[in-house]
Amino acid sequence: MKTIRRLIYSEVLRSVGFVALGFLCLFFFFDFIDELPVVGKPPGIAYGLTQALLYVALLIPSHLYELLPIAVLIGTIFVMARLAQSSEYTILRTSGLGPWRALRTLLVLGLGFVLLTFAVGDYVAPAASRTAQLLKSRYQGYLTTAGATGAWLKEKQGDTAYAVNVVSLERNGTLKNVRIFEFDASGFLAVQTNATRARVIDRGWLLQDVERIHYDTRHGGDAAPRITTQALPVFVWPSALTSEMVSVALLKPDRMSTIDLFSYIRHLDANGQTAQRYEIQFWRKVFYPLSCLVMVVLALPFAYLHFRQRGITSYVFGGVMIGISFFLLNNVFGYLGNLSHWLPWITAAAPGLIYTLMSLAAFGWLVLRR
Repeated sequence: MKTIRRLIYSEVLRSVGFVALGFLCLFFFFDFIDELPVVGKPPGIAYGLTQALLYVALLIPSHLYELLPIAVLIGTIFVMARLAQSSEYTILRTSGLGPWRALRTLLVLGLGFVLLTFAVGDYVAPAASRTAQLLKSRYQGYLTTAGATGAWLKEKQGDTAYAVNVVSLERNGTLKNVRIFEFDASGFLAVQTNATRARVIDRGWLLQDVERIHYDTRHGGDAAPRITTQALPVFVWPSALTSEMVSVALLKPDRMSTIDLFSYIRHLDANGQTAQRYEIQFWRKVFYPLSCLVMVVLALPFAYLHFRQRGITSYVFGGVMIGISFFLLNNVFGYLGNLSHWLPWITAAAPGLIYTLMSLAAFGWLVLRR
């Protein structure tokens, strides 16, 4: 059995590595094409082709984390189908490789891919993504990855609630285009503070080029509502929000480690801010590596198909479609769960459970029954 395991493991590892390399080269090319419009243009004039290539290279671990289950499925399907086509798998079956033993062999291999996916997604990819963003901000002068609106944070001080919006974070820690919305105990907007720049200091933020808009709209009787505007060169806003919290909010949740996600979720819950998006991503981080086990089980029935008159190309193409459908279903469930307020762990586990049932059904029908 050691010889059989060595044969299967070596073939699968080579095939998975080749598929993963092909996908990574394709994503590397697409990412580099996306960076070309900003190369050598203000404000990042120093951001040239060398910096763009390095930035795109640092995104490879994130793509590897996303693509590993698909690469495992396609590579394992190719190996199983090729062994069946050349009748090698028939010889392995007559040598004692029964269905359950073959399943155990592939599950052990799948467990290795689970550990690899977890290590890449929780340690290598977050560190590489953080380095990539710092590299880009070094040459372009700012950090913003949360979209056009930037990062939104919330803080509560007594009966007063604050909603804070920061568009970008410069490499020296300066916050740009800050908006602070202050709500009174009844939930009415009382003051809006706009600042072009801000710095985090001890127990607060130092705002520069400040415009404070006071909304005095709750007069009784015949008094008319009043809105007054005040311009200030500097203003100190007391706050417990740190620059690290802002940088975490600016980063996409799929680029964060499991521990960082858990800590940030606790911060959001403590300040009464919705954490649905980050909770879903946290549970996806937990369940996503386990999908490698599902993929190797889904690939095993291909070893029991007959390829005498047909090539393996159509079956490998089917494996590609299954892998792409899993990737799409995983993303669709994330968006639906966020919009419909589904339980985060169910939203994250549903795609894996669906494909687990599919793989067990295929294994039972093609392997055990036939």
